[in-house]
Amino acid sequence: MTEPDAASGQPQQDGGGPAAAPGAAPSRRAVLGWGGAGLALGAAAAGGAAAAFGGGSDMVSAAAAGAAVPFHGEHQAGIASAVQDRLHFAAFDVKTKDRAELVKLLKEWTAAARLMTAGLPVGDVYEGLPEAPPTDTGEALGLKASRLTLTVGFGPGLFAKDRFGLEGRRPEALVDLEVFPGDNLDPARSGGDLCVQACADDPQVAVHAIRQLARIGFGRVAVRWSQLGFGKTSSTTPDEQTPRNMMGFKDGTRNISGTDRAALDKHVWVGAGDGSDWLTGGSYLVARRIRMNIETWDRTPLQEQEDIFGRDKGEGAPVGKSKERDEPFLKAMKPEAHVRLAHPDTNNGATILRRGYSFTDGTDGLGRLDAGLFFLAYQRDVRTGFVPIQRNLAKSDVLNEYIQHVGSAVFAVPPGVRDKDDWWGRTLFA
Repeated sequence: MTEPDAASGQPQQDGGGPAAAPGAAPSRRAVLGWGGAGLALGAAAAGGAAAAFGGGSDMVSAAAAGAAVPFHGEHQAGIASAVQDRLHFAAFDVKTKDRAELVKLLKEWTAAARLMTAGLPVGDVYEGLPEAPPTDTGEALGLKASRLTLTVGFGPGLFAKDRFGLEGRRPEALVDLEVFPGDNLDPARSGGDLCVQACADDPQVAVHAIRQLARIGFGRVAVRWSQLGFGKTSSTTPDEQTPRNMMGFKDGTRNISGTDRAALDKHVWVGAGDGSDWLTGGSYLVARRIRMNIETWDRTPLQEQEDIFGRDKGEGAPVGKSKERDEPFLKAMKPEAHVRLAHPDTNNGATILRRGYSFTDGTDGLGRLDAGLFFLAYQRDVRTGFVPIQRNLAKSDVLNEYIQHVGSAVFAVPPGVRDKDDWWGRTLFA
């Protein structure tokens, strides 16, 4: 629940490239009506004809129309892209011991992602052999692309000795995260060899995407853990209304803008001189499942809540200011205020890009909501991004009385898929 550097501008085009002409991809149902020819057309549409948008009213109309986000680009979509409303995140354990099989899987996943992000099925749903299972499970038929983005990452375990010959390719910045004070990490909700982040404006589209990739990977990978999210808790589009977290406070006011290319190059994208050439144009992802003690928070007085965050609950203005986006005066806040402790000025300039989501997963058996924040942070180097910020927060943030980190994972996120012949992880495995 950190608050990175302020930035301004309009939403960056997904995939890192220039904006394409507005429009909408054909629906899955329409494509199936065309038969096999429609699937071939879909592959071409995913490569270059998927719709994009810039921001503001254009983004609203594009979302309403179920627009598709371009899959190809210098960077993977789903990082600096305009944040969608829903999330399905999954971490996988790789079961195969065959490097060639893993490469084949990544190529198959890439091909499926091209289709799904364009709003197309990955195969036959009801026109295949009656004796064989369908090659697409079909629950997204008739649904549009809904700005679906799929973002893949590689965990530390993939680089272990005697697995896939990648031990010499592990980036130095792909560190095993320390256990921070107050952590209560559940191994069943932590780690993973691979991750896939599916974001969309329709929850069924996001769930369908993860389901298809898990189905395609059957026997070669297995889901280790997954998380559904709703109600984005940060935004890469500063002209939008700032979303609120489950504690009722505006969250991500000072997040990096998706079009601030200077800030993205400085804080998010891995550079050519950063020590891992295969990762140039990629990023690092830290995922943390943060449980909120909702019932305790709901009995906390308003003034105390505002002191804990360092902002007022209504407008979201920092202490002593009147507007949400006014520059915070950190010394006016209590020393243990969350905003003050998370601010770059308190952390030697450490800055991250956030894409978090709220979650509710029923109750814990004691009548308490299992709810909180699924924190996602992208950065150029975990050692100078998330780690120093979290060390500072874990040490003295008074918000820790109301939250607990219960899941954790870190991944190296490769660069984008450049064209129809490229695939996720090519730079690592080539």
